[in-house]
Amino acid sequence: MRIVSVLDHSPQQGGGASLVNIEVMLNHSELFRAECKRLIMETDKACKRMQDNDNKQLDQRVRDIQFLKKELELKLEEITLEIDVLIALHNRVVKALEASKEPLRVTILCLEERMKRSPSERLHDEVDIELMREREVIEGVASLLQHVVEQITEQIRLNRSAKYHLEQDLKEKFDAQCIDNSCAIMTTHSINNLHGLKNKNTASPSLTLTPKQWESMSEINIAKAEHQKTNSMSLRALVESVLGQTAADMQKQIQATTTAFQLNIQEIRTAKSQMEDKMPKVLLEITSQQRIREDLQLAVTENEHFLSLAQARLALRRQRPGKEQCHDPAQSQLLAEVQQITAHISKLREEVAQSEEEQRALVRCQLKLQESIDTKASSLYIDEVICTQHREPIVIHNF
Repeated sequence: MRIVSVLDHSPQQGGGASLVNIEVMLNHSELFRAECKRLIMETDKACKRMQDNDNKQLDQRVRDIQFLKKELELKLEEITLEIDVLIALHNRVVKALEASKEPLRVTILCLEERMKRSPSERLHDEVDIELMREREVIEGVASLLQHVVEQITEQIRLNRSAKYHLEQDLKEKFDAQCIDNSCAIMTTHSINNLHGLKNKNTASPSLTLTPKQWESMSEINIAKAEHQKTNSMSLRALVESVLGQTAADMQKQIQATTTAFQLNIQEIRTAKSQMEDKMPKVLLEITSQQRIREDLQLAVTENEHFLSLAQARLALRRQRPGKEQCHDPAQSQLLAEVQQITAHISKLREEVAQSEEEQRALVRCQLKLQESIDTKASSLYIDEVICTQHREPIVIHNF
């Protein structure tokens, strides 16, 4: 609207015309003021309406952020708890791995000690077989537990990575919520207080994400955390099963080895006892052989006396007068007696020699028996004292 100025009319016009122009100008001015007031009211209403819409949108945005924050916080709590549980499980597996070292050391010690037995006793017996199996089982368990430790360590790393992204997302959501809350309560009177914040705004340029993209980024973090939690729970179940099975396998094998030791110890003790029972009999037989040999030697001496007597009689009878030296029955008897006694002495001497041989054989038997007893005693000491005492503290419980 254009207001006609008084200057638009020439001074020659009459005063009536000037009044008309003034009236027109006043009307225009009044209309202009009315239009300005209307414009002011409309812009004020528009601004208030836009502010109300802003507040509604900001409130909705804050609610959206709060919803996602709750989802993120819940998932963060779950993954944090899962990390703590997994760390505790990791410590259990490490302790189980450490606990397997002592049984393995004892098993190797038993194998080494049993190699110190005498060659005759160094047989690949049932105890050696069970000890070898025990070593294989324990080494297998240790290798498996070491692999499990590495798996748990990697899963903890993945869980912590998921936790880190959740924490970062939550931090950004918190900052965004604070900013949007500030925007929601901001008024024209409080805007001056934010001048200082404008200079501090160093955030990177907007990525111009759509709300769907913004939401999907948090959903991706939540899905990753859920995926890692699921993997972690599956791993925990597997590890619990492994711990129980490995403990059972070790306990079963250790018990089998202990049983083999007990049976072997009983066999050695029985064999040693039987040998010790034989020893007095052998010693008694050696003494008996000594006595019988003395009796044989005495019999030889007595028979030699009888032989000397018969020979003396024959020699004396040779001194008979020539015609008296007939081969009478007495002569025949004496000659036969000499032959018989000579045969007896020869036989007795053979028996003396045989007795000496028997006694030497018995002495060799005694020495061999004593050596066997000592060997059994040494084997018994190794199995019953050294090995058993070292194995007694080994008790495998569930890890």
